Amino acid sequence: MQKCLVDIVAIPIASPLLIGIYKDKKLIKEIKKEGKTSDILPEIFDKILKEYEVKHIIYSKGPGSYMAIKLSYIFFKMLEITKNITLLATDGFYFNNNSPIKAVGNTFFIKKEGIISLEKNLKEGEFKLPKILNLDDFSKETSPLYVLKAI
Repeated sequence: MQKCLVDIVAIPIASPLLIGIYKDKKLIKEIKKEGKTSDILPEIFDKILKEYEVKHIIYSKGPGSYMAIKLSYIFFKMLEITKNITLLATDGFYFNNNSPIKAVGNTFFIKKEGIISLEKNLKEGEFKLPKILNLDDFSKETSPLYVLKAI
């Protein structure tokens, strides 16, 4: 039996981890899972790769949890190389309507006029998967987006 060809969107920068499975650019399945990215990402993708043939993986490359970003990037890059899956990325603001993203303590990442900075005491936006996938919205520049305070 031939596997169904799909695209995957992963939002690993916040909790819960959010994964979308797209067939013909339409969202057909959403997976939300709490836990450590290092534990749940391989578990979820083991099931996905057994059921589907994945053409693209699109992930939110930051800002957010540095460890989740690093682990996700390495994991997805490994799949790109070993399974010949195209890896694409965008910043996390794409998936939360340009709302604040939790940083450390009471600080949040914000994006104004293309510049990402930190502000305190804001309310984090909710991450949502797009119902329809437009691959033109994503970049082949997939390196993690780390936003660090100046020392």
